[in-house]
Amino acid sequence: MNGIPTITKNLLAINVLMFLALFVAERHGIDLNAILGLHLFMSEDFQPYQLVTYMFMHGSITHLFFNMFALYMFGRTLEYMWGPKRFLVYYLVAGVGAALVQEAVCIARYNAMVSNMSPQDVELVLMYGLDALHQGKNFIDPSLGALNLVLNSTTVGASGAIYAILLGFGMLFPNEQMFVFPIPFPIRAKYFVLGYAVIELYLGVSGTADGVAHFAHLGGMLFGLLLILYWRKRGRISGPYV
Repeated sequence: MNGIPTITKNLLAINVLMFLALFVAERHGIDLNAILGLHLFMSEDFQPYQLVTYMFMHGSITHLFFNMFALYMFGRTLEYMWGPKRFLVYYLVAGVGAALVQEAVCIARYNAMVSNMSPQDVELVLMYGLDALHQGKNFIDPSLGALNLVLNSTTVGASGAIYAILLGFGMLFPNEQMFVFPIPFPIRAKYFVLGYAVIELYLGVSGTADGVAHFAHLGGMLFGLLLILYWRKRGRISGPYV
């Protein structure tokens, strides 16, 4: 990993090692994603440390690969520009911010669902839903099953922090030409980032591609933007921001 700055290199290593640890723990009957992944704060499985640890866990090799590829491609540039300390702060703040947005969205969804259900049905999910998911099962009733997934599903992945890195790159180098598959022509970084944000917003609002925390991605971008604007106001960073 010569040529990769310290924080980017360490983040890559930690994420890969945690993914390997996931499989080692599985052999001993331990689900690290269930322990370190993010749960809704109302779930019995929620722990405060999950607001940080979830971003170092991943659900599949593909999930890990694309996040780490983006971290390698864009994260090292930001670290060279900002230095290791500021880059690490940016990464962690964006990741925690993404978790907080995900929690808020899930709470809103939970409250909306509960308002249309009987207290008995809600109590049924609260009592037995978590055990059902631990056994790889869920309620047959669609409304109970949907409520259980909102209440007890696990969120994992560095995507919130990665989307913040994409935002940072787009703000520092807005006119940088990028080739993005399958688009056959180069596009400017600022349009690439804006396009990603619009897609994530659409998918999140429409409920398309269930199982993906679209609002967590947007939350990472939001907290990344707020931190960059704060640094700009304090005169701690400079450069083009379009």
